[in-house]
Amino acid sequence: MNSLKHKAAVNDWERVVGKENVVTRESSLREAETSTFAIRHRVPAIVRPGTRAEVQECLRIANRREVPVYPISSGKNWGYGSRVPASDGCVLLDLGRMNRILDFSEDLAYVTVEPGVTQAQLYAFLQERKSKLWMDATGASPHCSMIGNTMERGFGHTPYGDHFANSCGFEVVLPDGSVIETGFARFPSAKTAPLHRSGVGPILDGLFSQSNLGIVTRMTIWLMPAPEYFQAYYFRCEQNDGLGAILDALRPLRLDGTIRSASHIANDYKVLSALQQYPWDLTGGETPLQGHHMATLRNELKIGAWNGSGALYGTKAQVKEARRLLRRALKGKATRLQFLDDRLLRLAARFAKPYQLVSGWNLERMLAVLKPVYGLMRGIPTDHPLFSTYWRKRTPPPPSMDPDRDGCGLLWCSPVAPNDGRSAHELTGIATELILRQGFEPAISITILSERTISCVIALGYDREVEGEDERAKSCYDELLAALAAKGYHSYRLSVGSMSAMGDKNSTYSELLRDLKYMIDPKGILSPGRYIPISDLEKYRSAHL
Repeated sequence: MNSLKHKAAVNDWERVVGKENVVTRESSLREAETSTFAIRHRVPAIVRPGTRAEVQECLRIANRREVPVYPISSGKNWGYGSRVPASDGCVLLDLGRMNRILDFSEDLAYVTVEPGVTQAQLYAFLQERKSKLWMDATGASPHCSMIGNTMERGFGHTPYGDHFANSCGFEVVLPDGSVIETGFARFPSAKTAPLHRSGVGPILDGLFSQSNLGIVTRMTIWLMPAPEYFQAYYFRCEQNDGLGAILDALRPLRLDGTIRSASHIANDYKVLSALQQYPWDLTGGETPLQGHHMATLRNELKIGAWNGSGALYGTKAQVKEARRLLRRALKGKATRLQFLDDRLLRLAARFAKPYQLVSGWNLERMLAVLKPVYGLMRGIPTDHPLFSTYWRKRTPPPPSMDPDRDGCGLLWCSPVAPNDGRSAHELTGIATELILRQGFEPAISITILSERTISCVIALGYDREVEGEDERAKSCYDELLAALAAKGYHSYRLSVGSMSAMGDKNSTYSELLRDLKYMIDPKGILSPGRYIPISDLEKYRSAHL
């Protein structure tokens, strides 16, 4: 950190948050600059405010000293950039110390939190109170921020899986240090601030999602009442071309409310990476893992070309009827449709070894994967999905997994498509062919997040310690984004390496974003490059000076 203005800003920040909460150690800064893919953005310092008032003052200092800042909640945004800012030279504004649960209602099923509140913290909070409410958890680390994931429009597994749709009452610090509250929270006496999203007048919440227009320092999250009965379901499809028929069969059940939660369908590569690391012995060390090897592994592990999971929630009678309709819909399209509840899960664990002796199938290994997924459907966070980030590493994952620290290569590509079989078949076909051709494995999962669309998450996994892999993975990722966009399948979320290059042909939309950014943040100090290209803002600023 050589810049005089950076040094002056650090001195100012130390007076506000305390010297112990301003980090300039070289080793800590290098860690903050490390992601699961190559990105060379410097972090001159890390500032850790503990209150909203400190966030306000930190932004005033940033404006006064003209030093850009980049807020993070927990920094575990693996696959999209981790803690690394979207542009070079940003000071990290780490909100992890702001970890209070500010309000909670068992009767009205909501909780109000700060950005540092993690999935694990909220789950423990509910357990300690013996609450009859469930949170919705993502497959990311238990130590990921609730607000951070919501603002990235992440999703989980229960009927409350769309996190942004189940949040309200944002408290937002604007780039100049002023504060606004959204919805009815703007009125000090409003009794429905944590209960009603829209308030009166324009709805502003969306302006602060995937944007650089403000920092959300408080949010209300709605919770799900625990159902009378819960039952998970699992199925598989043996044919690669069977995905379309399955989606077309499930769509009517989602549209009419028979299936209320997010359903997931993963290809064989995705399931395999959850079960084990790359089979180096089987392939003789060659990559990528080709189809004939996958056929052998599918047979050995009893997995399908496509593997589905989801859950049914309601009374026992409702679940029974939903089960009947699901069986009817998937008949002839999926094999081994199985239902699992707490009792059956205990029995399966108890008889796993005898079952293996009789069938030859390693049920224990499959249960090790099923149990965390089963828990996610009940709002129980887990770190098990992190195992798959070590897919191509030559050594086993350590007990405490950290993909950034351990050189795991991971890039997520997240296109959205219509919820129909033709679109899913086209999208996954493009991705599979392209990724294999580029020398990687197409680990694909599809989430039926809504009645009308599917979110497809494609993982590019590799070993960053292998020379040249970073460059090849980035090239593959860029080509994949372009190929899918050319067919109309655009990603709902981008990595920090792609945000600043984001462009579209709808110039009116882009111009409106630039107008808002310039009006709210004329010096461009808050998260430059985050979903609004820096070059666009600089051109706009020059034209208006």
